[in-house]
Amino acid sequence: MAKSCSDHVDFNINDVEVLEKKVAFKGYFSIEEYTLRHKKHDGGWSAPITREIFERGHAAAMLLFDPKRDVVVLIEQFRPGALAAGYNPWLLEVPAGIIEEGQTPESVAKRETHEETGCEAKRVEFICDYLVSPGGTTESMHLYCVEVDSEQAFEFGGLEEEGEHIAVVKVPRNEAIELLTSGKVHNSMTIIALQWLQINGNYIHKKWCA
Repeated sequence: MAKSCSDHVDFNINDVEVLEKKVAFKGYFSIEEYTLRHKKHDGGWSAPITREIFERGHAAAMLLFDPKRDVVVLIEQFRPGALAAGYNPWLLEVPAGIIEEGQTPESVAKRETHEETGCEAKRVEFICDYLVSPGGTTESMHLYCVEVDSEQAFEFGGLEEEGEHIAVVKVPRNEAIELLTSGKVHNSMTIIALQWLQINGNYIHKKWCA
């Protein structure tokens, strides 16, 4: 019989033993190889296992919302991972950026809002943080809703020196939700952001228009 949430064992980082850790590859990103064992739900320890972990860093992403015009600002850009997976490699996304050492997720959210769209960040509402794909990468995503004036939006954004070629797209809120429900969005941060907007859009619109 399956256990309920109230009686399952609470494991933590102390229930893992890292036997070996080494760098398997280092380029634009890096891959580290872990050999480890961990405690099991049915008692005892697992046999040693070896896994490659993709070290990409951590990121902040922003749902840009103009409450005055009830408009969402999205971006479209080329993604090589989507190409390799057989998807259309030009994806509709919320803006995002890597959190460098010494930076906070919220400061990155404000910076990337302007760099990728031309809009200035006003109020910032925390949505959630989550692990992007914990079976194979350490990357975490910090997701925010950011108030903007969509009239400030560029036609094109991003930094040429970072290989960014971004089209900025302004979409009424109901059409942004339709993009979600019709399956036209294919990356997790944007799906989660638009699902949050679908649930909380009236609340945040009322709050920021008050």
